[in-house]
Amino acid sequence: MSFRRFVLALLFSVAGWAAHAESNRVEFPADLDKLVHYTTIRRGEVTEHILTTSEALAAVKNGQPIPDGTHFVLVDYRDGKVYRYFVMQKGPGWGNDYDEVRRTADWQFQWFWADESINMDENTARCQSCHTARAERNYLYTFDALGAFDGAAME
Repeated sequence: MSFRRFVLALLFSVAGWAAHAESNRVEFPADLDKLVHYTTIRRGEVTEHILTTSEALAAVKNGQPIPDGTHFVLVDYRDGKVYRYFVMQKGPGWGNDYDEVRRTADWQFQWFWADESINMDENTARCQSCHTARAERNYLYTFDALGAFDGAAME
C-alpha cells in the first residue's frame, strides 16, 4: 500500500470511529454449518472461531484466487455462547462500491448479532480500514492459518 493510501485510510478510520454499520452486499451465509472451522483465536474471555468454505481453503493452498461468493465468518463466543458474527464476503466488482481509499479489493464486511440480524452498532468502515493493512494476504488476518490448515482447527 502506498504511503498516501495508508495515511488516507488512517484518517478515514479515525474520522469514522463514530460511524455505524451501513447497508452493503454482505449476506449471512445460508449454510453456516457447511463452512470449515480452520482456526480459533482466544482474546481474554472471548473465543473466536474462524470459518470459510472448502473451496477457499483449496484455492489458498493451490495459490489460486479466493472465489467470488466466498464467506469468511468469525464466530464471537462470550461465556460459551455466540455473541455475534463478523462476516467478510467477496463478490465480483464489489470493491467499486467504495472510494479507492476504502476499497479492500472485492471484499465487504458486516457484523451480525447471534440471531443473524445485522448489528447496526458496529463500524464497518473501521473493519475495512484495518483489513487494508493485509492487502498482500487477501485482506485476511488468518491467511497463514488457511495455508497451514490440515483438517484440524489451529489455535
